Amino acid sequence: MQSLRDNLADTFLAVDEAPPVAWSIAEGLTGYEEAVAFMEARAAAIAEGRAPEMVWLVEHPPLYTAGTSAQSSDLVEPDRFPVFQTGRGGQYTYHGPGQRVAYVMLDLKRRQPDLRRYVAALEAWLIATLSDFNVCGERREDRVGVWVRRPEKGEGVEDKIAAIGIRVRRWVSFHGISLNVDPDLDHFSGIVPCGVRQHGVTSLVDLGIPVTMPEVDAVMRRTFKDIFGPTARAEMPLLSGN
Repeated sequence: MQSLRDNLADTFLAVDEAPPVAWSIAEGLTGYEEAVAFMEARAAAIAEGRAPEMVWLVEHPPLYTAGTSAQSSDLVEPDRFPVFQTGRGGQYTYHGPGQRVAYVMLDLKRRQPDLRRYVAALEAWLIATLSDFNVCGERREDRVGVWVRRPEKGEGVEDKIAAIGIRVRRWVSFHGISLNVDPDLDHFSGIVPCGVRQHGVTSLVDLGIPVTMPEVDAVMRRTFKDIFGPTARAEMPLLSGN
């Protein structure tokens, strides 16, 4: 059955002449608190017209984050990894090496001040990226994220391959998406990911696709352009955007 979100526009372009979105890839592992502090500052600068929009690609050390809807019962192993309370929407999620996290800081006033359409555009970006690797990612009306059917595991079995959790302040977005490239899937067992108990998690490598993070990054940048507009490489996530 087609999701209602499939009926939303899959493009989320700026309505005026906007500079390209700064595109930055962090080296190594980025601490979660460091990432949040940067996003807070960058989102404020974008809202004030002091910096261009940005997508910041990172990997984190193993950790769990609790969104604004997180239930304490979904934290199965509270002492396994550090747990961070965060202001993004959603419930518990895992971040760690082998997972590409994209922090998306866009001025929604210059695009469409519509959160449903923005989430649909993020889903479309992930689905287009997966399609490039011959993976059929799908939306589900009752759960945010991108899902993959696993008929080899049984009838009706689905696994989550990508998560979405956003926050918006002054109509500037931050937080964003995570795509499982080759994380340790056992690390997800310390939580109920996104509060969904009846389905599992997967990754590109788990699906039999031996892909590297740089290969995924290149595809993500190309498919981002199709939905959100052009990007310009930023060597490091400077607040000035230079």
